[in-house]
Amino acid sequence: MSSAVKTKLATAEYLAFERLSSTKHEFFGGDVFAIAGGSPEHSIIATNFAAEARAALKERPCAVFNSDLRGKVKPTGLYSDPDVTIVCGQQEFDDDQGDTLVNPTVLIEVLSKSTAACDRGTKSKHYRKIESLKALLFIEQDCPCVEMIRLQPKGNWVLSDATELSESIRPFTRSWIRENSAGSEFLRIQRQ
Repeated sequence: MSSAVKTKLATAEYLAFERLSSTKHEFFGGDVFAIAGGSPEHSIIATNFAAEARAALKERPCAVFNSDLRGKVKPTGLYSDPDVTIVCGQQEFDDDQGDTLVNPTVLIEVLSKSTAACDRGTKSKHYRKIESLKALLFIEQDCPCVEMIRLQPKGNWVLSDATELSESIRPFTRSWIRENSAGSEFLRIQRQ
């Protein structure tokens, strides 16, 4: 989250403001935070991942969304715009506007120097409270580094990481995504 632009709005005020705004904002605890624009590298990584995921999941009941679809963490009240969101099964929305998803299966954040600490820390803690979430994937834009936090059957979250180029590239292949798209095993990092 970036610096607050206006503080202590009610949720309804934030949503009305956000739906008319030409820029994106995140919202938590009454505070509205402007989201910085992304770099070309950030955009390429997010777009390529979304395209590969969509192609891999085309025969499954899953949808892949870019950051234009807002998400809400119901247990904490955080509204954010993950770089890529995957929903397997029926999509559920916060209200009848249909622009705020509440049941992601996988969230992907592309990390930059300015967002990495917040995405891995504060946002990750919020995201892991989403009942439907099975995995969080963090992709660094400045190195071939991928981190995944995956929900285990007993309810604990486990971190896996790949820091070698060959390990980092494998999660982006269609066959890998397709093979690993069932239940809690979705997006498992497999080392060769």
